Amino acid sequence: MSIELRDVIVTRYVTPLREGGSLPAIAEADDGFLYALKFRGAGQGIKALIAELIGGELARLMGLKVPEIVFAELDEAFGRTEGDEEIQDLLKASVGKNLALHYLSGAITFDPTVNEVDPVLASMIVWLDCFITNVDRTPRNTNMLIWNKELWLIDHGAALYFHHSWDNWNEQSKKPFVQVKDHVLLPYASELEKADTQIRKMITDSMVNEVVELVPVQWLELMSVNGDPAAIKAVYKQFLLERLNNSRIFLNEALYARQALI
Repeated sequence: MSIELRDVIVTRYVTPLREGGSLPAIAEADDGFLYALKFRGAGQGIKALIAELIGGELARLMGLKVPEIVFAELDEAFGRTEGDEEIQDLLKASVGKNLALHYLSGAITFDPTVNEVDPVLASMIVWLDCFITNVDRTPRNTNMLIWNKELWLIDHGAALYFHHSWDNWNEQSKKPFVQVKDHVLLPYASELEKADTQIRKMITDSMVNEVVELVPVQWLELMSVNGDPAAIKAVYKQFLLERLNNSRIFLNEALYARQALI
């Protein structure tokens, strides 16, 4: 299979999505659709966009629902008419290729006290977050939406946190994911063993390679690590392949955390 992301041009800044350092926004693009736009000039910058792209597309390959991810081009002149100085600075720092997710109009935030989740689906999502080391799917911030009565995953920018230190990526690739104890769906995830067997049949080494190849070279050139873009991509690939091939390590941690929880 071949994975391709569309390119769109941002035409209108609509509104910030929420308060916070990253200041994502709702924006309109030249295809007429609204998007949740993640800026390269924000907070964790390029690394958050890379985690968003890799995490989201791996989730999609697993059959999980993720809004369409696109590359969003921001023109140099775009922010000149923006009145808010902080937003103007953000737009100026984000000229070029950014990342955006199709905006699910009318979606509501997943609430664990109201919404129930199928055990297999919950187990697959918990497995995914252990795989990509996503620390941001907790009761405080679920990063899931209910749209058209289905569960959708958003915001994987906090995943792959090894790339914030980088030097010990090989060691990190074989570590259990201890933060799974705080996962909002862990109480529902009674089919973790089944999910592991199923997903390992679905996700191949070539799929992992293909997802990482989606990362734009210009993003990698802006990262504060040694090595050319090809070498950096090789690290991402190897990290993910090591975790995939040693999934028993993080699976056992999830099983232990769930047993302690229930």
